[in-house]
Amino acid sequence: MAVKIDILTLFPEMFQVFNHSIIGKAKEKGIVEVNAVNIRDYTTNKHKKVDDYPYGGGAGMVMASQPIADCIKAVKNNNKGKVIFLGPRGVTFNQNMAKELAKESELIFICGHYEGIDERTYKYIDMEISLGDFVLTGGEMACIPIVDSICRIIPGVLSSSESYTEESFYSGLLEYPQYTRPECFEGESVPEILLSGHHENIRKWRRLQSLLITKEKRPDLFKKLKLSEEDKKLLFKCQNKVL
Repeated sequence: MAVKIDILTLFPEMFQVFNHSIIGKAKEKGIVEVNAVNIRDYTTNKHKKVDDYPYGGGAGMVMASQPIADCIKAVKNNNKGKVIFLGPRGVTFNQNMAKELAKESELIFICGHYEGIDERTYKYIDMEISLGDFVLTGGEMACIPIVDSICRIIPGVLSSSESYTEESFYSGLLEYPQYTRPECFEGESVPEILLSGHHENIRKWRRLQSLLITKEKRPDLFKKLKLSEEDKKLLFKCQNKVL
């Protein structure tokens, strides 16, 4: 059965991106189902308005509760998943969160817009996620990378050759350097160890490179790592120029 993801939005056309590339193939295979639902279809306003001026004054417009609430209720008839709002109060999204959400069989995302949503809408929301501490023009911009990150972890979405387990952040490390043909480009050659055919040595080299790159580029991530005995040995040998 396909993992079902419904995205409640004012701009459903933005999610046509999921008809292409890896996620598009997964949809064709019936592994995932990503639906964009237009919140505007559920407004009772005769002019199809979904927003209004904020009580108490202030700049901008606020999304009204009625169309969002009714849209959620309608979608819930066929999707019993968690309702997730993309907003600034939420926990910052990361790979661990992606892994947890990828275990769900159904999910519902709500994309806010304008100055946000009427506070009374929150009673319909189970979880709030933020992409980071910066401002976007709408929740759609945050929803796309979050849904993509979740979908690619779902079993069957990636082939074995596209495995996500060694990618940056999956294990808490940045990914090791990658090379392809030609063997020499502009005077710079591929590291000899990658040409050796010795799989165990290559594995250790890649692990060491991931450790070194993470330590240099993202010391905040490196501090959180629980180094294995092998990791400690690799780093010690590197510091003593054995590797």
